[in-house]
Amino acid sequence: MKILLMGNPNVGKSVVFSRLTGVNVVASNYPGTTVEFTRGTARIGGEKAEIIDVPGTYSLEPTSKAEEVAKDMLEQESPDVVIDVIDATALERNLFLTLHILERGVPVVAVLNMWDVAHRKGITIDIKKLSEMLQVPVVSTVAVTGEGIKGVVDTLSEVEDPVVRAPLSDDEKWKFIGEVTQIVQTIEHRHPSFLEKLEDASVKPLTGIPIALLIVSISFLIIRMLGEGLISVIGPFFELYYGPFITQIVESVIPSGLIHDLLIGTTSDFVESFGLLTTGLFVPFAMVLPYVFSFYLVLGVLEDVGYLPRLAVLVDNVMHRLGLHGSSIIPMVLGLGCNVPGILATRILETKRERFIAVTLMAVAVPCMAQNAVIIGLVGRYGLVYLGIVYGTLFIVYLGVGHFLNKILKGESPELFLEIPDYHIPNVYVLLKKTWMRMRGFLMEAVPFVLVGVFMVNILYIIGVIDFLAAAFAPLLERLLGLPQDAIVALLIGFLRKDMAVGMLEPLHLLPQQLVVACTVLTLYFPCIATFAVLLRELGVKDTARAVGIMMVTSLAVGGVLRILLEWVI
Repeated sequence: MKILLMGNPNVGKSVVFSRLTGVNVVASNYPGTTVEFTRGTARIGGEKAEIIDVPGTYSLEPTSKAEEVAKDMLEQESPDVVIDVIDATALERNLFLTLHILERGVPVVAVLNMWDVAHRKGITIDIKKLSEMLQVPVVSTVAVTGEGIKGVVDTLSEVEDPVVRAPLSDDEKWKFIGEVTQIVQTIEHRHPSFLEKLEDASVKPLTGIPIALLIVSISFLIIRMLGEGLISVIGPFFELYYGPFITQIVESVIPSGLIHDLLIGTTSDFVESFGLLTTGLFVPFAMVLPYVFSFYLVLGVLEDVGYLPRLAVLVDNVMHRLGLHGSSIIPMVLGLGCNVPGILATRILETKRERFIAVTLMAVAVPCMAQNAVIIGLVGRYGLVYLGIVYGTLFIVYLGVGHFLNKILKGESPELFLEIPDYHIPNVYVLLKKTWMRMRGFLMEAVPFVLVGVFMVNILYIIGVIDFLAAAFAPLLERLLGLPQDAIVALLIGFLRKDMAVGMLEPLHLLPQQLVVACTVLTLYFPCIATFAVLLRELGVKDTARAVGIMMVTSLAVGGVLRILLEWVI
């Protein structure tokens, strides 16, 4: 049996999917697109069934790439049944998609999710009458607690052939939906709860801006505390157990020589050794992974609670001044985890102009969590003032470059039309599974690139390329940026992994102001190879060249000005 899970965005579809499937799920892109969907399996009626979590859509008349993929999947996957997840608090709006699906002649099970929230809002729905009017089975659920999920499974095993329906015009659909909701739904007036008052306060500028600042501050405080806590556990493991163990094994087989140095380096320091089995594993697992895990965990909470759409509404006016609208803040937040999914998420933006601005700003001034982790570790030891200079500079560059691009690029920014869900309490199981899937993706991408980077540095050292480039770029580094020749290594490796490049500043023993300039320039000057590849795919060669040109000019100009200001002040 093949089952498609469909519904509007923010109806709890992914939570229903997690309740129905186990941990063995696979996330992948739909062929020919960058729109992601998830597959899993479940036992239905004693038999194995495949369940596909389709991207959220409001109708089968697509207005975006995600909605186009949802339509294609319904037509091409040939499902045995569709689970239509409906937000019980917004029955009228959700039934428009239901009618579109029913016209495709596929068996449907309607799932009224968020049943508990509907009751708290004074909404009562007669499930039996709704089932009779739609001529499909209807089941109520509270997916976050699992209530009603067994009823869904039981209903799936007994689903019958669909009733043949004539297509209706949109006006006829809305007329029918109005008749249905008037008959099956009653609403009792309730005074707004504290949570509902908080929902309203989150989008009003007077109260929403302080709330946003508080949430962002708390989020990054949690990320740093949790990340440092994990580092305090993982770091000693490498130093006390893994390091001596791997050194003993390698030296017992290869006491010295080129292979010895490539594997474990020439020093016991994990950062400075540049060995494949020392630095190559220590950087991603001990320096970066703790912060990446804590970031994705906090991001998952903000997603599942329903805060991110409110943040989009709140920053809409500011983003318009940069040629974007509020929804672009969501790819930017994702970019703080990793620029690759952040850039892919710009597909939610409607015009090519918007996507170019958003992608360029992300590549220029939004460091990924892996890079942030190393910046915080290196610069943070000298105090919050230096960290503030790095991130303050990036913020100013973000606003400045965005304003510049908005002025020179033709076109306008469309208005923001965004569905804002109610606040929900996250489901721990779903949250952890989503975090694990993101972590697994990071590890599969990061570790190979770090190992390649370490290997390339060693090879470049051996054949003399590093020394040649250091001499060639010495005037630029020393006179313009105030950095030593050896910093060229970090700039070269930045093309492979930005986090590793920043980590390579550690052995140079730079002054705090030099470290600030180096970290800022490394963030601005060029994307890592994974981000660069996605830029080419999303923008094409011409626009990627334009974006890279903006990065190079910006990094040199900002680096030079920052160096002069720091020397003058400090």
